[in-house]
Amino acid sequence: MPTRVASLFAVAGVVVASFSHGHAQSPQLPTAIPQTKFDSGQNVVPVYEGWIRNPDGTFDLVFGYFNRNYREELAIPAGPGNMIEPGGPDRGQPTYFLPRRQPRLFRVRVPADFGQQTLVWTITVNGRAEKTYGALLPVEEINEKIIASGGNSVPFGDDDPNKPPTISVAPVSRAAVASPVMLTATVTDDGLPKPRAAPPVRAATATAGARIERQVNSSGPARPRGLTVRWFEYRGPAKVTFEPDGAIPVAGGTARTTARFAAPGAYTLVGIANDGQLSQRTTVTVTVEESEKLKAQSLK
Repeated sequence: MPTRVASLFAVAGVVVASFSHGHAQSPQLPTAIPQTKFDSGQNVVPVYEGWIRNPDGTFDLVFGYFNRNYREELAIPAGPGNMIEPGGPDRGQPTYFLPRRQPRLFRVRVPADFGQQTLVWTITVNGRAEKTYGALLPVEEINEKIIASGGNSVPFGDDDPNKPPTISVAPVSRAAVASPVMLTATVTDDGLPKPRAAPPVRAATATAGARIERQVNSSGPARPRGLTVRWFEYRGPAKVTFEPDGAIPVAGGTARTTARFAAPGAYTLVGIANDGQLSQRTTVTVTVEESEKLKAQSLK
């Protein structure tokens, strides 16, 4: 009997050892699969955002895009690689594509008798063509408040007393490559919504035993509150650098930034005034020349 018991324990030990060895060698399944990010080399997807009914009976088809790259900015002129049909290829679409999702950027107006026709926007870049189709489907009707708020659930009607700010920019007479150009935006607003007071800033503190009482998660500058203006490039053959970039606080009714152009050509810049809830935009067209050519013209 003792010998049999010992044999059973020995077999059990071998089984346990085999299980432990096999378990240690088996691959561990991940709890999450991280998203693969590409800085460059990816395609750009046009996006149909919906349509707006105009008082005169016409309709505006609204479009945006999704640049799958995290860093690469692409200049795609209107033509075979960037066309809207019918009526194109150029129907006012962007020709400079910033990284990631850029929603509700432009509109194409169609007549009241557009009916069941379809507008097709095709973008071909990095070896891949992507299309989106604009049509007057009832479920895709949107309104101006949705555009101004940047949201998806703004109700139809005029119950909200807040109105979008107004923005205007002085025209730019001349510009040269790599030379800063001042952009001055004049902004007015109804004062709604009231800007929230900034929370008090408290530094992280530690008590005995280095126990953290409060964690400071953000080391960057605080996001501006109240009325702001930001700029982005909509059309152009090369990159435009804005300084300062991002949301610029409006002070005394104005907000200023400078723009530097990397190459000569025609550019369209968009300035957006935002009151914290609603926004309004304006465009500025700038013709940029080589520095030497502009200098020679100024000496005449």
